[in-house]
Amino acid sequence: MEHLHPALQIGLLIFLLLCSAFFSSSETGLLSLNRYRLRHQADEGHRGARRANDLLQRPDRLLGTILVGNNFVNILASSIATVLAVKLWGEAGIAIATIGLTLALLIFGEITPKTLAAMRPELVSYPFSLVLKWLQFVFYPIVVVLGWISNGLLRVLGVDPASRGTDSLSTEELRSVVRDSGGALPRNRRNMLLGILDLEKVTVDDIMIPRNEVAGIDLDDDLDAILNQLRSTPHTRLPVYRRDINQIEGIVHMRQIARLLSENQLTKEGLLSACLEPYFVPENTPLSTQLVNFQKHKRRIGIVVDEYGDVIGIVTLEDILEEIVGEFSNTDALRSPDIHPQDDGTLIIDGAAYLREINRALEWDLPTDGPKTLNGLVTEALEQIPDSGVCLQIGDYRLEILQSAENRVKTVRAWTIGQSKPAEDESDG
Repeated sequence: MEHLHPALQIGLLIFLLLCSAFFSSSETGLLSLNRYRLRHQADEGHRGARRANDLLQRPDRLLGTILVGNNFVNILASSIATVLAVKLWGEAGIAIATIGLTLALLIFGEITPKTLAAMRPELVSYPFSLVLKWLQFVFYPIVVVLGWISNGLLRVLGVDPASRGTDSLSTEELRSVVRDSGGALPRNRRNMLLGILDLEKVTVDDIMIPRNEVAGIDLDDDLDAILNQLRSTPHTRLPVYRRDINQIEGIVHMRQIARLLSENQLTKEGLLSACLEPYFVPENTPLSTQLVNFQKHKRRIGIVVDEYGDVIGIVTLEDILEEIVGEFSNTDALRSPDIHPQDDGTLIIDGAAYLREINRALEWDLPTDGPKTLNGLVTEALEQIPDSGVCLQIGDYRLEILQSAENRVKTVRAWTIGQSKPAEDESDG
């Protein structure tokens, strides 16, 4: 080696530094690849992705090939640098070669190529995988022997080399991936995916129409009143009951009685004969399960009952679908009939509004693990039914009770902590 011309030694040294950069960037690039994107591209037929995916199937052999090659070029570069430095500066050249080569390897062989590979893993990994496949074949005997020794040491330490971590994602991890997708997914599609994932943790009683808001047909009413209600109802399906919704007789579809209704020939007996048998749903049924049940039983509306069998509301297929795709009838969240924006930036919200609807419409984060409505949240926080003018803070939000009557909070003024409220409207509570 010392008989080579210094210019040739310098050229060889530069080549070895490039080889070191190749191995360093290959390792970082391959290990930084997004595994799910890699598999997708491999399935689509991308050659570089297929090679990289094949290499990552045996990470022990991949790392063995890279480390064998990297250590070989680094040791060889150290030897050449030492010989060259001694030839140029004598004994002092040993120290100069050690310091100079260390800096060169750190800058050109480690930090720079690894940073580039971490930032652009596909740009580095896909073309370099072709060379690595060939080197893996060349170094195969050495890599196998070294791998056998290394695996033996791992077994002594109680680690099974054959065991590998799973690449599968939990629901929460998948939810984080969707949230972090950024501009890769349009906002509405991202919200739909999150809505599907949330079906597991949202139950029927979170989205049901409560009993006091259910529009139904009471068979004890006069026939004229029933006919007028049927002609003016905006709903397609209605529960039919006697005196009390707990005594439900069935569900009537307006299509089944449209002809009789238009010809004024509908009777209570005809209405009953057109009803479908009521379909009951336990209140704690997850939405994902209920969606499957609706499909299985060919139903679009269910009567929600509590643990005692009492009716507490109704749930429809549309309610569940709206949890995924958003409101069908309203694209502007702030036009919700329960939420009224004010000129000063605050919001007047109906106390009966569901917390989930408020959070979705305003992108807020009011707690939903307890009460379902804003009225319930306020009364639980204060442990009493408050008077008008009382203010309280829940999380990052301030609430002022504007109207309280009939044992419930009817209207609330709400704003975020970072939002200033006009001085003349402030109240103490």
